[in-house]
Amino acid sequence: MKLPIIRQAYQNAGPEKLEAALEVLEAITEARGVSEEELNVIGELITNICGAMEVHEMVKSGMRESEALNGFAQKVMGSIDK
Repeated sequence: MKLPIIRQAYQNAGPEKLEAALEVLEAITEARGVSEEELNVIGELITNICGAMEVHEMVKSGMRESEALNGFAQKVMGSIDK
């Protein structure tokens, strides 16, 4: 998870575009011949896209962008610590 990438994706792509990108990446992970290294990169991209989608939802519910980004980062870091 990289917050600057999540911020960039949030600011430059709406939820529909993020969902479409997510579907494409998920389909690629199921293709034969995808290496472990490629899967790791795709996994990181998927995480960032999901983060941007969640930030869109938080902002839609009334949160400021900066609060939503920080809230998402705290949530992820909290789940890693457990």
